[in-house]
Amino acid sequence: MLQARRLGNELFVGVHSDEAILENKGPTVMTLNERVAAVEACRWVTRCVPCAPYVTSLPWVTHYGCQYVVHGDDITSDSNGNDCYRFVKAAGRFRVVKRTPGISTTDLVGRMLLCTKGHFVNSVEGTLAGEEGSGSEEERRKSATDLLQRIQDYATDESGLQPGPQVWIWAGSNVAKLNHMVEEGGSFETLIRGKVPKQGQRIVYVDGGFDLFSSGHIEFLRQVIDYEESEGHQRGWYDPEQRDLRFKNYGEDYPPAYIVAGIHDDSVINHWKGLNYPIMNIFERGLCVLQCRYIHAVVFSAPFCPSRSYLESMPFGTPNAVYHGPTTFIPLTYDPYTAPKEMGIFKQIESHDFQHVNAGEIVDRILKSREAFEARQRAKLEKSVVEELAQSNERPK
Repeated sequence: MLQARRLGNELFVGVHSDEAILENKGPTVMTLNERVAAVEACRWVTRCVPCAPYVTSLPWVTHYGCQYVVHGDDITSDSNGNDCYRFVKAAGRFRVVKRTPGISTTDLVGRMLLCTKGHFVNSVEGTLAGEEGSGSEEERRKSATDLLQRIQDYATDESGLQPGPQVWIWAGSNVAKLNHMVEEGGSFETLIRGKVPKQGQRIVYVDGGFDLFSSGHIEFLRQVIDYEESEGHQRGWYDPEQRDLRFKNYGEDYPPAYIVAGIHDDSVINHWKGLNYPIMNIFERGLCVLQCRYIHAVVFSAPFCPSRSYLESMPFGTPNAVYHGPTTFIPLTYDPYTAPKEMGIFKQIESHDFQHVNAGEIVDRILKSREAFEARQRAKLEKSVVEELAQSNERPK
């Protein structure tokens, strides 16, 4: 979607219905509403179009005023084995972008079914320095360079071309990341320089594992925005004279809050959830959060308990508010938000329609339909052979 956004001025994203996916690909992991919520939250998406046809037709594309259809450099076929984009290709209105390597729905389902831990990241700093990971020293360095470039690409604004979110790594001890008894301010190392808070914006902090970044996480972040907009109305943020002043000083308007999202290490998540959680490693989870339009900065390796020392050491000062949502998946033995509560800055997001959608819920869905998803995996492999043959026939001789 980022590559597609960079090709034009607007990006419309079609989302297939559950029925269309079942017929052509196999059972869905998330419902249509949950997938629509995910697409609508992507910073680079201008508009989400639910129930898009599985085979893209010219009238459909033209109806929405789209000049081109963009897809990855692999072929997607329908249930009859025909190319889903054959009509727009024939009309010269198809554009190809590089397929993002490393992770897919198929990969994630495989991790869930096999309960593997090979995707875990031991050290964010070590991985980005090319010191950790598989392969030779040269391969690790190349992988680190590619990963850093991807983080920088994701830390862009709505156009996908200009700086967007700020990205830090919190350098603190492993004990402080996990233990609520340890007070440690640590230090914030800048990984990507992005947009900083503007005059009058409240600094808001949220944190979590954000595993299998789903509608539950997205709705929580969206509600944080809603709460802060409501607070902005109370303090006159949307008064015409205040808006005019922001335009005068900055040449643009901006929201009343600057949202910073802390993301916990794999080892911290695994300590609390056990098994092979998190299903996505910290970089995969971080990229998911980074592309979300509801956040403005990301902290990798954030401590599980935001202590007073940690909050007071944050780059833009002590947050005005620390939000937390309705969590039922982690069996806590203590309250990790004691410090922000004592500081009078803690705010609780109430229940919402997607609060039950978390990593555990998604894994349960797959395990309850294990046979169907294993069949999906086999069908996917068989289908990929046919698609690869069709793709090779399209390549220039």
